[in-house]
Amino acid sequence: MGDCPVPTQTTRTTPHEELAGRLTGIGAVKRELARNLPADCPPGAAAVLTVLDRHGEMRLSRLADLMAVDISVTSRHVTHIADRGWIEREVDPGDGRCRILRLTPAGRALLAEIGARYTAALERALHDWSAQDIDVLNTLLARLRSSF
Repeated sequence: MGDCPVPTQTTRTTPHEELAGRLTGIGAVKRELARNLPADCPPGAAAVLTVLDRHGEMRLSRLADLMAVDISVTSRHVTHIADRGWIEREVDPGDGRCRILRLTPAGRALLAEIGARYTAALERALHDWSAQDIDVLNTLLARLRSSF
């Protein structure tokens, strides 16, 4: 009664409906890639490091906004990675009540390791894909991202 219908070959969907279903499946890919993270670096911590790498130093409030995550959750991730020496928290010269977050060399090294692990996982998973297929996927994913 509350079960979702299982699509069959005769079920017709619009291209946008099919895309929505396919994008839901991306969660499985992300979970599999997360299994390649170092044991002491959960996905939320890796996301914080990635945002800081991409956008540079910032306050916790901006980090939470960029991640679209509650500030209390972001704060827990920041504490986790600061305790491991991957970021530093310095007093904001413009407002002594706030801290500026920035990557440390250890944080940059960890990001390089994570990148290498992700690349190796993708190489294993896509070993039978042609270079052209991977280029097409990269192009289309970049185009999709720019549409949002």
